[in-house]
Amino acid sequence: MRRGSWKIRIFIGLAIVAFAFIQRCNNKQENPYTGRVQNINMTPDQEIAIGLQSAPEMAQQHGGLYPDQRMQALVDAVGQKLVNNSYARETPYKYDFHLLADDRTINAFALPGGQCFITYALFSQLNEAQLAGVLGHEIAHVIGRHSAERIAESSFWQTLTMGANVGADMGSIVGSIGQNTLLKNGRGDELESDELGVMFMIQAGYDPYEMIRVMEILKAAAGPNRVPEFQSTHPDPENRIEKIKEAIKKYSGR
Repeated sequence: MRRGSWKIRIFIGLAIVAFAFIQRCNNKQENPYTGRVQNINMTPDQEIAIGLQSAPEMAQQHGGLYPDQRMQALVDAVGQKLVNNSYARETPYKYDFHLLADDRTINAFALPGGQCFITYALFSQLNEAQLAGVLGHEIAHVIGRHSAERIAESSFWQTLTMGANVGADMGSIVGSIGQNTLLKNGRGDELESDELGVMFMIQAGYDPYEMIRVMEILKAAAGPNRVPEFQSTHPDPENRIEKIKEAIKKYSGR
């Protein structure tokens, strides 16, 4: 009886694992803007809807929007300049740029579908070209469909972990492998966004070397106790600077 139950568990576990891989293969699609094949399980319209639905809550978590309309207008102008001078304008996404009131957290981020945010704490340390570098990086996250890809990859690893746990009590091992894979992929997303951000800066007429200064600001903000790169979704700023220099040479020849 025990042997039969064990066989059934293995069969069910293998079926769950097979389902995860079949679903993943069916979700494969090439990003027309980056050329990268990705695991995506939602449409651009669904990404836009998620971003619009989540934007008010994200703003609230950072103290709401910054009340100075002149500063918000600058963020809008720089963001739209980047969009209008790059292939971002050809994408289906709806780009909105939000200056958050948070004056303590140095951060910028993008939601699926085009909602881009920057905190006042970071904005206040940047000149216009550096602001363009930050916003270009966030636009690249949207075009790269990084959030949608992470959602799909997380779902894949959760299903895989469940199958491994049912079939062989190895869910924790598979889950750990999945977590490390997601961290590594997250660092790849940041580097891809840095490269595209540099290209967007150049196309919009900004000095791409100002992006290096942004990395220096982020490094200083993290302080000496920053999380080691292998434990973080973000590459070390020093490594990012080297990749940014390569991107500048690639897109501007200098």
